[in-house]
Amino acid sequence: MISLSILQKKDLMNRLSYNAKEYILSILTYQFMQNALLSALLGGIACATIGVFVVLLHMPFIGVCMSHAAFAGALIGLWLGFDPLIGALVLSLIAAVIIGPLADRGELNPETSTGVIFSLMLGIAFLVMGLMSGTKSGALELLWGSILTNTRNDVILLGIIAFLVVGIVILFFKEIQATIFHRDIARAVGIPATFFLYGILFLTGLTITSTLRTIGGLLIFSLILNPAAAAYQLTYNMKKMFLLSAVFGVISGWTGLFLSYFFNLPSGATIVVTSSVIFMVSVLFSPKRTVKKNTIPIMKE
Repeated sequence: MISLSILQKKDLMNRLSYNAKEYILSILTYQFMQNALLSALLGGIACATIGVFVVLLHMPFIGVCMSHAAFAGALIGLWLGFDPLIGALVLSLIAAVIIGPLADRGELNPETSTGVIFSLMLGIAFLVMGLMSGTKSGALELLWGSILTNTRNDVILLGIIAFLVVGIVILFFKEIQATIFHRDIARAVGIPATFFLYGILFLTGLTITSTLRTIGGLLIFSLILNPAAAAYQLTYNMKKMFLLSAVFGVISGWTGLFLSYFFNLPSGATIVVTSSVIFMVSVLFSPKRTVKKNTIPIMKE
């Protein structure tokens, strides 16, 4: 009787495992799930790569400002009847043009100036939302994001942006590293540091715009910041940081996607919570916790 019971249990576990695999494979046959998986892959890579710049340049609030600018631009597009992504791109680039000199020259307090721009963009976003007549489902989708509704065109756009971001990092790694380390020294050796700084801000705007529908305007910057911040806890090597950040971004996207699908949760919020958990775990296992507080960590090549 005991051996029979054990065999029955094994048979039951095998059947459950087989059914679970069949169920997951059947889900992957749906077009919307394929689009969502590709969006999570490409968006996670693009956002996490941009996040490395944000973390190493110490400009998280600037990124938050740009993400809300993109959200405001998308709402203006919905309100006036043109493509929200065009409005998001235009307003995020306008924010980058305003923020760039503040980050580069340091003539004013960047946090104060950026805070004013951030509050302006947030005010515009909710003002336009209040002026919109009828249902606000489109605005709420941009606010919270919905990766499961991504189309093939959204995937293609994310692929182009991810390829552009990764390609630029590979081609200009030395120049970007010098700009991040010290802009004045980079200029002294003939590197156009200002050009690369503005280029990073431009790429940030493009990445935020392309992932706006996937994650949502209020949450997108968390996916940019969290994977890079997690990678920063685990390495001093800049190349490894780019790689780890991309891996964490993809894991956050895929894990959050499946959790949101199986438990009927908001996809953007679930992805962001997953990335936050990854960051907290990386802090617990960070080798930098043993470094003295007065020691300045140096990023290696």
